[in-house]
Amino acid sequence: MVSGPNLNETSIVSGGYGGAAEGIIPTSSIKDIRSKSRGITPSNSAASRIANQPGHYPAPSMHHSNSNPMMSEEATRGVAVEKFDSVKKWSINTYKCTKQMFSERFGRGTKTVDMELEAQIDVLRETKLKYECILRLARDLTNHFYNMVQTQQALGDTFADLSQKSPELQDEFGYNAETQRLLCKNGETLLGAINFFVSSINTLVNKTMEDTLMTIKMYENARLEFDAYRTDLEEVSVGPRDAAAMMRIEIAQQQYQVQKDKYERLRSDVTIKLKFLDENKVKVMHKQLLLFHNAISAYFAGNQQQLEQTLRQFNVKLKPPGSDKPSWLEEQ
Repeated sequence: MVSGPNLNETSIVSGGYGGAAEGIIPTSSIKDIRSKSRGITPSNSAASRIANQPGHYPAPSMHHSNSNPMMSEEATRGVAVEKFDSVKKWSINTYKCTKQMFSERFGRGTKTVDMELEAQIDVLRETKLKYECILRLARDLTNHFYNMVQTQQALGDTFADLSQKSPELQDEFGYNAETQRLLCKNGETLLGAINFFVSSINTLVNKTMEDTLMTIKMYENARLEFDAYRTDLEEVSVGPRDAAAMMRIEIAQQQYQVQKDKYERLRSDVTIKLKFLDENKVKVMHKQLLLFHNAISAYFAGNQQQLEQTLRQFNVKLKPPGSDKPSWLEEQ
């Protein structure tokens, strides 16, 4: 028969894992507590041990909990100050640039002008307008020619159907049906060449030229800022040279130098992009104009072999045979 535990040897563990040795309460201490409840006063040593048990935890410190709101408040304040400084700088810069713009417009301010670069920019803008006109007309030609090819195909199918149903005119309808089918096939080949021409012009105008014009826009903004801070430095430099004035002049000089470096860097970027754009434009248009000329000439000359050879020469891929749906470029 299994005997129960000996209470005289039992210990009660108080506190968490790995507690100190004082966390073990001997059974004798429990006897003292029972004696106290019966009116017997325990010994001082037992009372002191009970009072010093680890189960009696002190109140948690509030220092750590208060530090998080303080840190969060400081971070929020720092972000607010940073945003305020950013808005302040933007406002000052906008005011100076607006002032410079109106001064130039009413003839009271001076403007930095690179005559050679400005002439090249004007030529680019004029060229882009003309190329946009070519692109618009080429798209119109594609749409009209596509409709004509579809009409030829429908006409050829009708001739072929009547050739089967009209024995007395079978040969005549058959000749016309074959002719329309041949014209339709050559028309689809020419459409492939025109679509390739339109796609290349579109890339040149709306991507290559537009990218260069975006850089030019940044250059013009940098030029306005440069002149604004140059004018500001000139105004600050006029007057007495006391300590406060010298400090303002030094700050204006630093801001002027920053804007000058930015202006010169963007001017160099524009010069390089204009050079590469001109070279790329000549190369692309030489190929596309030759393709357009050879394809149109071969089509209207009825030279099917020459038309197909032209497309192979310029690596133009046609739509799959039997596809009646126009390309995405024709649907624009």
